Amino acid sequence: MKIAILGGGSLGLLFSYYLSLKHDVNLYTRTQEQSDLINDQGLHMIKAGKDETARKVVAAPIYAWQGLEELTIVAVKQYQLADLMSDIKAKTSGSILFLQNGYGHIQLLSELTPAAIYIGSVEHGAVRASGNTVFHNGEGVTRAAVFNGDADLLSHLSFSLASEFPIKLESDYQEMLIKKLVVNSVINPLTATLQVKNGELIRNPSYREIFSQLFEECALVLELNNKDEYFQNLKAVCEKTADNHSSMYKDLENGRKTEIDAILGYLLELSARKNINAPLIHNYYHCIKGKEHEREGA
Repeated sequence: MKIAILGGGSLGLLFSYYLSLKHDVNLYTRTQEQSDLINDQGLHMIKAGKDETARKVVAAPIYAWQGLEELTIVAVKQYQLADLMSDIKAKTSGSILFLQNGYGHIQLLSELTPAAIYIGSVEHGAVRASGNTVFHNGEGVTRAAVFNGDADLLSHLSFSLASEFPIKLESDYQEMLIKKLVVNSVINPLTATLQVKNGELIRNPSYREIFSQLFEECALVLELNNKDEYFQNLKAVCEKTADNHSSMYKDLENGRKTEIDAILGYLLELSARKNINAPLIHNYYHCIKGKEHEREGA
């Protein structure tokens, strides 16, 4: 299958590496410099301390993407998506898979008319080390569901990568995204504000109290009926990734903009529409925005 991947961040590099094992992958990056590096030195992945065999992947700047591949995977952050939507709408002829955190990007998809639209939720731990190197810190799965169209291409992709890079098909994209939103809304802002690894949120009794209370507030705003199932999933993710730093922690550490607007910002807007008081969501949203402001002024 011919696959385009838009975005050369941690997920773009990770997906390019694994998908290139079985498919013809073109990676489209923000800069010419990154494309040249990948074309010259190949794509590297470091897993369990070992630098895996370099992969040859064709890279080009994102403006060179023509939308001719059978599947396009959009791996940019949600705050970068709006700037790409006009090109995606105009160029995409095949199917498309979106990998953004949060839920706000769903409202951007209504005007798209590709063969099929898929929504993904990534549970791997990945950190970009350089323009052509990614650390695969935590193995997980990619969950994906149909937004519109049929699942044929997604099923083919899942079958082709079953042993190397599992993609699990889900029946309901809304439930899938809400489950991931809950995880991101609690773990990311808390670890980034407190400057701790994920596991400290449940190991430290005081942090565990905040962890539980922030979850309760998110559950209230999202009107979760089966709260215990969502909370058990949240704890399981925290335990499984106990030794990892969250993506929001790493974004702040590296001076990058975070996805706080797509995560707690979305819940703040939702709480305002529902007239629900959400002080913890409000406070941790502004803690992260304050840290972003500090780094902008540095």
